[in-house]
Amino acid sequence: MAHVLVPVILSGGSGSRLWPLSRAQHPKQFLGVTETRTLFQLTLDRLHGLTGAEVAAPIVVGNEAHRFILAEQARAAGVVPGALLLEPAGRNTAAAIGAAAAAALRDGADPLLLVLAADHVIADVAAFHRAIAAGVPAAEQGALVTFGIVPTAPETGYGYLRVAGRAVEGKPSQVEAFVEKPDLATARRYLAEGRYLWNSGMFLFRASAILAELERFRPAIAAAARAAVEYAKADLDFLRLDADAFAASPSESIDYAVMEHSDRVQVVPLDAGWSDVGAWNSVWQVAPRDADGNVLRGDVIAQGAQGNYVHAEHRLVSVVGVENLVVVETADAVLVAAKDRVQDVKKVVDRLSADGRSEAVVHRKVYRPWGTYDAIDRAERYQVKRITVRPGQKLSVQMHHHRSEHWIVVSGTAKVRLGDQDILLTENQSTYIPVGVVHSLENPGRIPLELIEVQSGSYLEEDDIVRFDDAYGRT
Repeated sequence: MAHVLVPVILSGGSGSRLWPLSRAQHPKQFLGVTETRTLFQLTLDRLHGLTGAEVAAPIVVGNEAHRFILAEQARAAGVVPGALLLEPAGRNTAAAIGAAAAAALRDGADPLLLVLAADHVIADVAAFHRAIAAGVPAAEQGALVTFGIVPTAPETGYGYLRVAGRAVEGKPSQVEAFVEKPDLATARRYLAEGRYLWNSGMFLFRASAILAELERFRPAIAAAARAAVEYAKADLDFLRLDADAFAASPSESIDYAVMEHSDRVQVVPLDAGWSDVGAWNSVWQVAPRDADGNVLRGDVIAQGAQGNYVHAEHRLVSVVGVENLVVVETADAVLVAAKDRVQDVKKVVDRLSADGRSEAVVHRKVYRPWGTYDAIDRAERYQVKRITVRPGQKLSVQMHHHRSEHWIVVSGTAKVRLGDQDILLTENQSTYIPVGVVHSLENPGRIPLELIEVQSGSYLEEDDIVRFDDAYGRT
């Protein structure tokens, strides 16, 4: 009988080193930083064709704030998750994996869990599948299997695994030690010895095995994970982990909590063009380059330029006579950085956060379960948004204490509830919503509804929304 394997996709990262594309409310796993499909969707795609086990629907663990992005991108990828677990707060990977294991054990089964990050790139999917198949027998016998990347350079940005003997492709080996990020001389020695692999953060183990080791080494994390699942609440397609129970968990990585202490850890070497695309130089390395070594995305002209990464989203960007730069243009921010200094982009995000600036958190274009809005202009006492509502979708029934709104339909059909009136608007028609009037907006048509919203008032922030009814369960 084939073993049941449940993929677990961890989707809670923030990806701050890929700012300004990656923001707290729309981080890198939901972006197409290497191609049109997002990193999360590419992770889902990678599950097709796995052998050596019966592959079940994945468990996706994500941030509550990203729940509708997760659901929409999974739908667009043609994947129906077995469960969408929502973390009420970030508690690192040990708590997330513990909760996934507890959820997988709820129906009495004890499947293998293939734990993957949602934001990695793997060029050779066939080699990835072979490595997983090689790890299945060991995981079936109770081992905690990890996948160690065969190093291609003396990398100082990754942790390493030291293997008992030399690592052999397609064969699990005992892990002797988890090693912190080395300096350059030490990394060169690791590469020469052939006993060291990069720590990928991907795992394969039985659900019961990882929970048993959590209980052995970090009982507080195991107890919090079990309680968070036991008292979880179903909400539409999501399972909301109990907030109090999950918040009680210590915040530790699975490496620090379990893997560095367990004597059950084995590693399968993986040579598959892996990258965690943790910074812009990593994106440059994995993306297709032109004859001058440039990666050019969007409306870009490069003249006498070499080795650059240039990403343009909203306008023409030209680079002339420059080398080894990263240039990223978005609607509200531009990054220009030396390629060997991109790790410091996180410091920019930290400064933006400390200053309370929205550019660290959201894009000008914001995704909602019903569609999107783009804040195209703002000044004192007014704001202009372009709103797109998908066919059949509806905004919440709501009112505002501090602002009025004027809606002008650009294309499509709008069904508007204004107080106790129902109004149908089409192209070039408009309506006005006074302060304090209960209203809603719906797209009853078959094409996207596009409209311009002009807000005016003394306070224009998103928290001036009182919801009376919402199809998406938002409060």
